[in-house]
Amino acid sequence: MIKLTVNGKMRQVDVVPDMPLLWVLRDELGITGPKYGCGIAQCGACTVHIDGQAVRSCQMRIGDLGKRAVTTIEGLGAKSLHVVQRAWIEHQVPQCGYCQCGQIMQAAALLSANPKPSDDDINAAMSGNLCRCGTYERIRTAIHAAAAKLSEK
Repeated sequence: MIKLTVNGKMRQVDVVPDMPLLWVLRDELGITGPKYGCGIAQCGACTVHIDGQAVRSCQMRIGDLGKRAVTTIEGLGAKSLHVVQRAWIEHQVPQCGYCQCGQIMQAAALLSANPKPSDDDINAAMSGNLCRCGTYERIRTAIHAAAAKLSEK
């Protein structure tokens, strides 16, 4: 049995230690926000936070997680929508929506580390998150809007 903390709750799973975190979340725990996109950490659809850092869950082995806490999109806005989630809605970012959970998780990690990012900062942080619909301009606008909301607090 492997114990892990997901979205603030202690969970146990009976899986092999080399199983990717993505499959533990989706198949074992029924948490479907992180999506399978490429399986090689190149698209960002599976992005989660591990102790606040954006990580591609398709390449994180469950046995390497240790005592670090996992947050998925379901945990990011569990009590109320996160400022990034609100900005995504206000700026109508999603089209098909498949990549959006990973995009939001990456953006939230960016703003946690850099509350006033420039366009270059955003481009660099978000470059590993692919969007087939091409909503990159709206993503950048939403991140700037979320940063502005954060600076009001």
